[in-house]
Amino acid sequence: VQLQASGGGLVQPGGSLRLSCAASGFALDDYGIGWFRQAPGKEREGVSFINVGRKFYADAVKGRFTISRDNAKNTVYLQMNSLKPEDTAVYYCARAARLPFSLWRSPPYYTYWGQGTQVTVSS
Repeated sequence: VQLQASGGGLVQPGGSLRLSCAASGFALDDYGIGWFRQAPGKEREGVSFINVGRKFYADAVKGRFTISRDNAKNTVYLQMNSLKPEDTAVYYCARAARLPFSLWRSPPYYTYWGQGTQVTVSS
């Protein structure tokens, strides 16, 4: 089982990026997939989650970020628009164990993690 996150980079405030999470060793549509981020000196926080057609977002990104899944490519995407400096962090994708939807933000419920991709929002 592997998850490969990519698509990060340096972008100006108000700009956009699309992150990709490519999975291997399992079928993405059999599992919930979450995106997390961790800024220096801060705890890892849940950003978004997708499972069985349901999507969840942290309040801080609602209306700006969109999570989607391409089963044919076994890839989950995170489209990030209207980026702000406070979105700067390393972003990780992870595969969830069985979990209640109310706990999608909790890292201990995720069993496999990608390596992370840096997103920097700065002018």
